[in-house]
Amino acid sequence: MTTQRDVDVLIVGAGLSGINMAYRIQEACPDLTYAVVERRERIGGTWDLFRYPGVRSDSDFFTLAFPFRPWRGKDAIVDGAQILQYLEDTAREAGIDRHISFGRRVEGADWSSDEGRWTVEVDGPDGPETWTTRFLVACTGYYDYDQPYDPGFVGLEDFGGTVVHPQFWPEDLDFAGKRVVVIGSGATAVTIVPAMASTASHVTMLQRTPSYLLAQPKGDPIADVVRKVAPPKVAHQVIRSKNMLLQWALFQACQRAPRTMRKVLLKGVAHGTGSAEIAEQHFNPPYDPWDQRLCVTPKGDIFASIKAGDASVVTGRIERFVEDGIRLEDGTVVPADVVVTATGLSIKILGGARLTVDGEPRDPAESFAFHGAMLTGLPNLAFCVGYINLSWTMRSDLTSRLVARVLRRLADSGATSVVPVFPGSSESTPLMDMQSGYLQRGAHLMPRATSSYPWSFQQNFLVDSWSTNRADLDEGLEWTTASARTEVGA
Repeated sequence: MTTQRDVDVLIVGAGLSGINMAYRIQEACPDLTYAVVERRERIGGTWDLFRYPGVRSDSDFFTLAFPFRPWRGKDAIVDGAQILQYLEDTAREAGIDRHISFGRRVEGADWSSDEGRWTVEVDGPDGPETWTTRFLVACTGYYDYDQPYDPGFVGLEDFGGTVVHPQFWPEDLDFAGKRVVVIGSGATAVTIVPAMASTASHVTMLQRTPSYLLAQPKGDPIADVVRKVAPPKVAHQVIRSKNMLLQWALFQACQRAPRTMRKVLLKGVAHGTGSAEIAEQHFNPPYDPWDQRLCVTPKGDIFASIKAGDASVVTGRIERFVEDGIRLEDGTVVPADVVVTATGLSIKILGGARLTVDGEPRDPAESFAFHGAMLTGLPNLAFCVGYINLSWTMRSDLTSRLVARVLRRLADSGATSVVPVFPGSSESTPLMDMQSGYLQRGAHLMPRATSSYPWSFQQNFLVDSWSTNRADLDEGLEWTTASARTEVGA
């Protein structure tokens, strides 16, 4: 027997974006009913999924935290457990937890123009469920939680040790006193290496291409001073604004003066590792700073592990796995008892749910994104993703507030549907356009964006926030009544 439920707004996902979205919707539209469906068994999304050693934020938590709920913790760079606790506390205090249904995976959704509603197929803990909703919001991020990126390593069956992927970390993995090789050079690898180095006999970070690393204090001395003299909410906004500007300034500096910033970053690595040779050989990418995501290392922990001899870096291309480790194309064998394949994630848009409109399939990759939040051809649907170069929540909150405005307009105007309509055939790029491997691999799956608003999605918070917060809801959106199918004015 199929369970049926109906709400005004259905939010898919109870991670950072889902909690943010629920808060903004109930704040702006208290008269609307909403529910959150989450495939996992607890709040957190990505922060509940990843359980590898040292899992933490790669952004300061004053900007990753919600602007409406001050972060009161001591550190600016915090671990996954603290993030989970913060999300759970936020949901409980705002009453959002009472709206969440866990263990529910959205399989597909069909929009009915006649009924003005989405019918959503959900795989629930007790069998199939059908949810109907006036407005559907996908807060599923853009990672594939089921299938991480698989580079297709040759010879895995010949390896005599243990191979694990950070996305599926086993609770009983024993690496004490063992030789560990972490394949990768991104944020996950940079986190795992120092976390394992204190227990393993030695950890080697094996990378094909280096990444830029930036050492950052775990604490924020300025924040400590501000919180002593200002009320919590005021202090949070001041610190958040300060850190936003610093993040934005760093990104702009890297874009505008890449040679200078390359020297600055390499100098930091040389200081942390105690070796200019290591910096030049293993932390000097062939691309400019912030062409790919810049990795943060709290207190330079990976540099300290390298300097102490507990960890090392090898740069080279893998030929195959062998019984006692990994053989590189130059013939070198990197010995290993445990191999961690931190080789990247895969992209999945809108959680991979099948979308149809009046029974006709719709592919998000064929859509244009209105302010990075709604898609052409898909009525009464929004999605939420964060920034690549800044804290996730800085973008997700912009999107959440925009969606709340759209819902308020729907409720107040008498309109039954709203859909973005792209006006022409402008040149376009993938919504998230950066050279990072996982984004390049998933570019064909992404909605399209242009260089001009409302169809732009820039990695520039100052420009983006100005345009999104002041978005004209009649420019690029078509509002329709159920009976006449006519546009509805403001």
